[in-house]
Amino acid sequence: MTKALAMISGGLDSILAAKLIKEQGIEVIGICFKSYFFNEENAKRMTAQIGIRLEVVDFSKEHFEMVKNPKHGWGKNINPCIDCHSMMMRYSGELLEKFGADFIITGEVLNQRPMSQNRSALDVVKKQSGFSDKILRPLCAKNLKETQMEIDGLVDREKLLDISGRNRKPQMELAEKWGIKDYPSPAGGCKLTEPGYAVRLKEILSRKEEVTEKDIHLLKYGRHFISNNTKIIVSRTAEEGQQIKAVLNKKDIMFLTTKFSGAMVIIPEGNNPTDEDLTLACRLSARYSKGKDEKLVEVRYGQFSTKFSEAKEVEPITQEELEKYNIN
Repeated sequence: MTKALAMISGGLDSILAAKLIKEQGIEVIGICFKSYFFNEENAKRMTAQIGIRLEVVDFSKEHFEMVKNPKHGWGKNINPCIDCHSMMMRYSGELLEKFGADFIITGEVLNQRPMSQNRSALDVVKKQSGFSDKILRPLCAKNLKETQMEIDGLVDREKLLDISGRNRKPQMELAEKWGIKDYPSPAGGCKLTEPGYAVRLKEILSRKEEVTEKDIHLLKYGRHFISNNTKIIVSRTAEEGQQIKAVLNKKDIMFLTTKFSGAMVIIPEGNNPTDEDLTLACRLSARYSKGKDEKLVEVRYGQFSTKFSEAKEVEPITQEELEKYNIN
């Protein structure tokens, strides 16, 4: 029986491509990639709707090394889509033998994304993957050169599609036809495409020689400020505070107002704060507390999960001063 590996991003296009091939009586196994910037949760929901098996590949470390210096550059934010897709295809190609599969399918649509899915970019991705003769794009196949899989009769070209451009109507009609109702928006899924996150990641890459997994995780939460060379993070909500706490240890410094409720403020490990930096963190803690209108607010601080031994009485930072230190 013919077998295909379907690269499942968790979006609608990739699951439609998998379903289209499954409808031809071909066994389809979903392959989802997990990194510091996207995960498998959407892919699990999507594959369940069409009844195919899902295998998750964690390539976080190699992917991050590529993100820092992609051969084909970043997109609008810090998204190296061409290099990312090529890497995923290379990994998928290397898994063909393991799963006894004949070829790879993706949900890419010609000209849907002007930079990463134009004809030239699609060709680059195929070539760079090292498995160009094993890649099929079912949703736009009729707009592309016939593949070896079609020539050999593994796939019926007449049952493939010719979708092109940014109009999502053909995909939505297919989803309705096949009863696929639970799918995310096209823009969701990858943190690297989010403008605010991209600014934070670029900043930390420019400031630190060694960026840790914890550093990357903390970029998702709160308001971020820089004092000299020290990062200060202020939680926006109680829920964010709990998410931040989940990765903290005794090397992190936490700041809390003594008499007023407010946001959680931290200086993550790996920073070497001066007294000026500590004072700024205290002033931020005062600003984002119920005491923000007070003349002076006491803030206690110390290593996370220990009894705080230090305290400063500070004036809450002004809006004008905030702009000086704010990253995003």
